[in-house]
Amino acid sequence: MTNEVRDNAASHRFELEVDGVIAFSEYKHKPGVVDFIHTEVPEALGGKGVGSRLAKGALDLVRARGEKVIAHCPFIAAYIRKHAEYQDLLAEPLPKPQSND
Repeated sequence: MTNEVRDNAASHRFELEVDGVIAFSEYKHKPGVVDFIHTEVPEALGGKGVGSRLAKGALDLVRARGEKVIAHCPFIAAYIRKHAEYQDLLAEPLPKPQSND
């Protein structure tokens, strides 16, 4: 089992492998900015905190590279809302939360 988030630049996604299953967060890369567009945690990994570990690891990698974040992905946006320590990474304001109406 791997618990380290890695940047699979060829596939434009951050990945976290758990028990042979990969959760990922897709992005578009622009100079100095990572635009998160979609995060997927397979059902087999649901409810285990894998999505949060993936988000934290991806954001930590972006920070280490000195880049900024655009959070078009609702999951990454929600994670940043809940973890204020990542607000300084934002290149633009977070989108409004999606309503469940």
